[in-house]
Amino acid sequence: MAHITSKYAIIVAGGKGLRMGADIPKQFLPVGGKPVLMHTISRFHAYDKDLKVILVLPKTQQAYWQELCEQYHFDEDYQLADGGASRFQSCKNGISIIPTDAVGLVAIHDGVRPFVSCDTISRCFDTAETAKAVIPVLSVTDTLRFIGDSQSGRNVLRSDYKTVQTPQVFDIQLIRQAYEQEESADFTDDASVVERLGQVVTMVEGNRENIKITTPFDLKVAEVLLEL
Repeated sequence: MAHITSKYAIIVAGGKGLRMGADIPKQFLPVGGKPVLMHTISRFHAYDKDLKVILVLPKTQQAYWQELCEQYHFDEDYQLADGGASRFQSCKNGISIIPTDAVGLVAIHDGVRPFVSCDTISRCFDTAETAKAVIPVLSVTDTLRFIGDSQSGRNVLRSDYKTVQTPQVFDIQLIRQAYEQEESADFTDDASVVERLGQVVTMVEGNRENIKITTPFDLKVAEVLLEL
């Protein structure tokens, strides 16, 4: 594979906070004294201070975000891209910020996952240098039951399943090609978009603290995680 010359992280933050039950979108809610999204951006710069970060935010939220940055004296370096009508469109907009001739890797990460570890980020980037498409996963600890069309359902082997996290890291040209496809309801994450091209996706170990903050309960868990 060609020498990796560029490394990017696209942080997608398009949430409206509906499940949170708050007027403020969940990515802006304070955890440990500052908004969730600031923690997330800081994690990627902790991994690599020179990493080029692209933040994807809905246009209607950008002025408020700038106010928060001033309020919290948040001056970390990033480029801003406009959020789209769907996550697919938001990711596509983020990718469009990357120069068309860039050679390297890009991580795509949920803005409301502020506790991804540097080790997880590193595993994803390091593996993607040769694998081209990498996702962090965890083993399932709960018993799983398949419902389908049945009212009672049946238990299935949890060893057959993994839970998927972000960041998902890809060769830049591969992910750019993948997002030239028509949007589909089958695309549940970025890995499913590149798989449509026939690309094999490689799994690496994620980290248990890398939760996605979507409910008030998650917010309480986040406060505890910050104290650990």
